[in-house]
Amino acid sequence: MAANFGPGLSAFWRNAGWGALHPVQVGVGGPTVLVNLLVILAVVQTGSLFSADAWNNITFTAGEVKNPKRNIPLSLVMGTGFVLTVYFLASAAYMMVLPLHGDPQGTTVLSRGIQYAAEDRVGTATLEQIFGGVGASLMAGAILISTFGCANGLTFAGARVYYAMSRDGLFFKAVGKLHPKYKTPAAGLIVQACWAAVLCISGSYGQLLDYIVFAVLLFYILTIVGLFVLRVKRPDEPRPYKAFGYPVLPAIYIVMAAWICVVLLRYKPQYTWPGLIIVLLGIPVYLFWSRRTAGQFQP
Repeated sequence: MAANFGPGLSAFWRNAGWGALHPVQVGVGGPTVLVNLLVILAVVQTGSLFSADAWNNITFTAGEVKNPKRNIPLSLVMGTGFVLTVYFLASAAYMMVLPLHGDPQGTTVLSRGIQYAAEDRVGTATLEQIFGGVGASLMAGAILISTFGCANGLTFAGARVYYAMSRDGLFFKAVGKLHPKYKTPAAGLIVQACWAAVLCISGSYGQLLDYIVFAVLLFYILTIVGLFVLRVKRPDEPRPYKAFGYPVLPAIYIVMAAWICVVLLRYKPQYTWPGLIIVLLGIPVYLFWSRRTAGQFQP
């Protein structure tokens, strides 16, 4: 829709500019407070960050990748580049089809616009505007395909983490054994399935999204901090792949990710604080396993 890219877009940013305040509810059923655009951008990042998550899962199987020096960085660049391109094109399509502003009492998809799409399902609203009543079914089918594909990749890659932990003496030994016939970490898959089932019955999809994205960001921050630590402690270590933009770009990432975590802790506390506690519990667990196997485990 042309109005979204002309004066309409300028008006949108004037009304939602850096000096404007916007209402945000603190937690589930909590009070509503007014915040600036920086906080809003941090709060709404959970969805977009989740769409790009799992970008690093290829590293879980690094030991089984042929020519990892070339193929792992190439896979990371191609995977993230593809997802970001699709995300950008989809967002552009939404703005081409629906107006940014709408009427909350509107009776049609077009009149409600992006601002008041039913249950915030902008993608479904866009397909309904293009294809009519069948649009919702098309979106449901796309979501199912995406979900099964995502679950398939995460299932097989995630179990490798438990396997590697066990091989390092930091988890149960049974999880570090491969199935004699299929050569897969069968025990790790079972452990992962049990934990996934617990998460599924612990809250809604949106709540799990906040929990997972917050916890994932913590580990991403720690990973990037580890890059700085290794550059200091092991300056002569072979580095077949150089960190792009080091040290400025990694430092910017740490600051931005930390800001999102702080905002989520403040405005979505029900699931972010438990996520932080679970992550911190990993410290004594790690110390327990590392001391328990010190001098006894041989990979």
